[in-house]
Amino acid sequence: MKLTLSKSLLAVAVAATMATGALAWEKPAEGSGPFSWDSLKAFKSMNLKGETVVVSGPFLAPEDALVRDIFSYFEKATGAKVEYNGSDSFEQQIVIDTQAGSPPNIAAFPQPGLAADLASKGLLVPLGNDLANWTKANYSAGKSWVDLGTYANKAGKKEYFAFAYKADLKSLVWYSPDNFADAGYKVPDTMEELLSLTETMSKDGNTPWCIGLGSGAATGWPATDWVEDILLRTQSPDVYDGWVNNSIPFNDPRIVDAIEVFGKFAKNDKYVAGGAKAVGTTDFRDSPKGLFSVPAACMMHHQASFIPAFFPEGTVVGEDADFFYFPSFATKKLGNPVLGAGVLYGITKDSKATRALMDYLTTPLAQELWMNFGGFLTPHKGVNTAAYASDALRRQGDILLNATTFRFDASDLMPGAIGAGSFWTGMVDYTSGESAASVANKIQSSWDQIK
Repeated sequence: MKLTLSKSLLAVAVAATMATGALAWEKPAEGSGPFSWDSLKAFKSMNLKGETVVVSGPFLAPEDALVRDIFSYFEKATGAKVEYNGSDSFEQQIVIDTQAGSPPNIAAFPQPGLAADLASKGLLVPLGNDLANWTKANYSAGKSWVDLGTYANKAGKKEYFAFAYKADLKSLVWYSPDNFADAGYKVPDTMEELLSLTETMSKDGNTPWCIGLGSGAATGWPATDWVEDILLRTQSPDVYDGWVNNSIPFNDPRIVDAIEVFGKFAKNDKYVAGGAKAVGTTDFRDSPKGLFSVPAACMMHHQASFIPAFFPEGTVVGEDADFFYFPSFATKKLGNPVLGAGVLYGITKDSKATRALMDYLTTPLAQELWMNFGGFLTPHKGVNTAAYASDALRRQGDILLNATTFRFDASDLMPGAIGAGSFWTGMVDYTSGESAASVANKIQSSWDQIK
């Protein structure tokens, strides 16, 4: 897990771990299952025999075999050959290969910042307006996904370079249905209701939250997810975008306010297991276990879709544990924003077969096959959601489909010295007693130093 480089890579790595429970999945025969086999019709009229498309990415076993299986239907339909090469040092290797003039045809980027950097150097090929318009029309919050893959080219002009194929979801709150039922609590629909529920739980003698920021050298990152989620619920998306690129400074009052809203949960001894002093020292992998202790150490836990990998063995999601969407403020009228991560595919060496394979990735079939294996979510409005491997994944997919705005994890988009440095340490300082304004000033100062 290259957590010191990117939180999104943690989700990728753990998703692979979670997928091992689905290894009984076998490559389906064409025409079987809840899959959109009609998606292949357009490709069966192509004749790409003799063409080879090389794809590089971060997916390792068991996911690499699945990637090859998904590509095999394209191969059978078109006659083309697809070679997938997975690497645990993909981020370094793709830079070396593109700069050396020996790139693959397609690269799968878990970090948009890396794709943007290659695009700015003329090492990515624009995908074109047709695919951008398709994405805008066929993905929920489509403009958000187009914007995520749009970067400045070598001449400084913005173009669409990267198509999102595979999403990860962060805007979730986990809880025990039994604990909620025993106490008579209802899942909140708005942030106002969540804040009220938090206070009610405390008055009832229950501890509302388990929060843990510990993660070795990466301690502090779980708090950045909290702040990012809250900022999307207190300010418009353009404020979030300005924060990411520092055109809106880190110590802007709107950013400080988002940090302080996080503090309402994390810095109240009555609201968090172990008291506020335990937040910075509790390991994020141990933090959710408080949901399952007897009596429960906490009632709720904010974390991404991968966290069940760290639940006690035998925990069944949907029964022993469940989740709800981290809600938006009804009074802010900012829709249903979703925070997440994902993998974007870009062209590093163009060809007719390469373009055809990119088109294939947009089909419901190419996405449903991975949905059926697990560890894959999509905002594609045309997929058959019955293809999801579980009801929990289907409901997480519904959160993406209902999103009005999607934003990629901000700390993964910021310069490493900030997003994987002063932001992390600043959040630990904040939960340890320092003021939000002081922390924000220090983070902005560190950003000024690298400009």
